[in-house]
Amino acid sequence: MKNIILIGMPGCGKSTVGVILAKIIGYSFLDSDLLIQEKDGRLLSEIIAQEGLDGFNKIENKINASIDVSRSVIATGGSVIYGKEAMEHFKKIGIVVYIRLPYEEIAKRLSDLTQRGVSIKEGQTLLDLYNERIPLYEKYADVIVDENGMAIPETALYIKEKCNEYDNKQR
Repeated sequence: MKNIILIGMPGCGKSTVGVILAKIIGYSFLDSDLLIQEKDGRLLSEIIAQEGLDGFNKIENKINASIDVSRSVIATGGSVIYGKEAMEHFKKIGIVVYIRLPYEEIAKRLSDLTQRGVSIKEGQTLLDLYNERIPLYEKYADVIVDENGMAIPETALYIKEKCNEYDNKQR
């Protein structure tokens, strides 16, 4: 099976589920937000503060588009879907899985968006951001997983099952 790339809103559990999924299927795990911080030498929140959203999105797009791994679960930042080159690259190297969660659950899980390094425009609400991103997550997803009500290990197993089904259809 190819890489599995997890996309979705901040707080939907991409990193948490990704680690468990990688263990279950014997893959490596890569958190692209941590990779961006490592390669750039700054926290996400510092990149956004110093470069602005457009600058951050360019850096994120460039680094994600250059990821060269195999047999890996990749948890991406929520704003990855703004990077056309990165998303085209991910579609080539793996199965893109959108972890969908209702807005109310996302709002419960997120506290300080700035500290977390969430790519959000000045004056934009979390609901605005959610509504802006949903169509993009759906556009790029090969597989959509509704996580609401599932425990983390359940979600990981469900993603494994859905990716196997998708992979078998592609052959």
